Amino acid sequence: MKLWRNRVLLLWALTFALTAWGQDTEDEAVRPSGITSGPVRKARAVTAKDKEDVDASSSPVQKSTKSSRARSHRTHAKPKQTPESTPAPTDYMPNGIPKTGAASVIVVDANNGQILYEKNADEVRAAASTQKLLTALIVAEHGFLDQPVTVQTVDTMADPVKLNIKPGDTYQRIDLLRALLVKSPNDVARCLARDNAGSVEAFAEIMNRRAREIGATHSHFVNPNGLPIPGQYSSARDLSLIARVAYANSTIRSIVCLPQLVFRYANGRTRELENTNKVLRRLPYCNGMKTGYTEAAGHCLICSGARPGRDIIVVVLGDSKAGVWRDASALLSWGLWSLNNNGSPSRPSLTGVAEHVH
Repeated sequence: MKLWRNRVLLLWALTFALTAWGQDTEDEAVRPSGITSGPVRKARAVTAKDKEDVDASSSPVQKSTKSSRARSHRTHAKPKQTPESTPAPTDYMPNGIPKTGAASVIVVDANNGQILYEKNADEVRAAASTQKLLTALIVAEHGFLDQPVTVQTVDTMADPVKLNIKPGDTYQRIDLLRALLVKSPNDVARCLARDNAGSVEAFAEIMNRRAREIGATHSHFVNPNGLPIPGQYSSARDLSLIARVAYANSTIRSIVCLPQLVFRYANGRTRELENTNKVLRRLPYCNGMKTGYTEAAGHCLICSGARPGRDIIVVVLGDSKAGVWRDASALLSWGLWSLNNNGSPSRPSLTGVAEHVH
């Protein structure tokens, strides 16, 4: 009996040893080359963060290799930089004025109206949402900004950019005016226009009358928000005239400089609105004013800035998505810092001064 038990124990020991040897051999077979011997780590459970990383890619998940891990590490270590974070360098004309890719440009002194530089300033163009500056000016000049405004259904018919105010909601006029100038919602523009004049059509007549009073005689406005519609147009020169009057309005000035604001809906919900003017975040001396974009108009910007003794307004129309910020920033800096107080260049110009430099 004792002999039989010893044989059984010996057989069991041999079986265990052979099994263990087979497992070790299998483990070594699946190790990547160059990895020293040791226990093979178990697969880690997928965490919520991992799930987000996987869902961020539409391609199937592939097995990780050493080279692919290295590529992934390089990608995360050096994220792709956007045009906003690394704007392309500005080229300059021989006289030191920045070159621009915009269709129309004008740089003016906001205080005395002196034109410092212009390019195709009288070319008739769509103004997009830059014309909301005139809408805001009319509302601000009318006053009673603490009065309530009740939204009507007709106000909400203004795709694509909307604040989604609802019919029956009531807001203070000043709150809608702030939202208009900071975030540029089209439904808010219609609401303010209808509240001011009774209808969008009647408000357009007020816009055209006020534009003529300002001297913007080569413009015609049909709606308060700049959405494309036949018969609506302006020019860089006319918009600079409107911008000068708006710049002199203390209510407008106090709003267009805001990087963001919190809008409170009628139901109590709040939403942070970030200013669409990116130059506000790029240049500390920028203090407004209004952006605009449609396919017909291209990217547009009325931009203002100040330093002691000088206030400059730049109008850029028909530019590219990245170019509008670069061009407006360069022209604003040039207008503020490269000229003497009398408007002449701060250093002797080279020969061949541009035709439209004043």
